[in-house]
Amino acid sequence: QVQLVESGGGLVQAGGSLRLSCAGSGRTFGNMGWFRQAPGKEREFVAAHIWSATYYADSVKGRFTISRDNSKNTLYLQMSSLKPEDTGVYCCAAKRAYASSDYGTALAYDYWGQGTQVTVSS
Repeated sequence: QVQLVESGGGLVQAGGSLRLSCAGSGRTFGNMGWFRQAPGKEREFVAAHIWSATYYADSVKGRFTISRDNSKNTLYLQMSSLKPEDTGVYCCAAKRAYASSDYGTALAYDYWGQGTQVTVSS
């Protein structure tokens, strides 16, 4: 059974930091990424890790860092200088294979975690 399990969310003040983890099991993955959804808003792309390349949404560039440990089948998201608008449920996503396109599109991913809540207070 393929699973993605996120952890590391919580409540933090604006300007603070959090590190999210996504532990995968059941198979190895190609593209992996993070998406988030704020209340009343659509799910949006945050960051992706493809081979050794990383991609970010403009809203998080310079503040978030995505990384991956293939030996542990785990994806990370280091979030710094957090803002109240970063609040939302953060979900990990994985694709069966590597692909250089569509990494920012939710439909391009095959597996999803349940998500972890991140709340940034002002």
